[in-house]
Amino acid sequence: VQLQASGGGLVQAGGSLRVSCAANGRTFSSRVMGWFRQAPGKEREFVASISWSGPSTYYADAVKGRFTISRDKARNTVYLQMNSLKPEDTAVYYCAARNLGYDSPTPSLQEYVYWGQGTQVTVSS
Repeated sequence: VQLQASGGGLVQAGGSLRVSCAANGRTFSSRVMGWFRQAPGKEREFVASISWSGPSTYYADAVKGRFTISRDKARNTVYLQMNSLKPEDTAVYYCAARNLGYDSPTPSLQEYVYWGQGTQVTVSS
């Protein structure tokens, strides 16, 4: 599975941005997908995850109520809609795919076996 993240950019605090992750692979629709982020000098952290069946999602407390993860199986794409952005949301955002055989969203970085290259999101104050 190859993952290609896109849609990052510069936005003012309070604004919105949507990042996308396009997957190349027949098994995309059967994989739990996740978004992580990494700010300079910090460890990579979990943001959001979605089951392959679609209805189950899981969010980090820091983004709950502001970010929404979704997926479009026909387009082999997962999205992260980010609203009410804050300067502390500034980071490189990575999408990731979990191993087959699971349908539960998970925040555990070690559970994801395929990673995209990341897209930069910068929120100015």
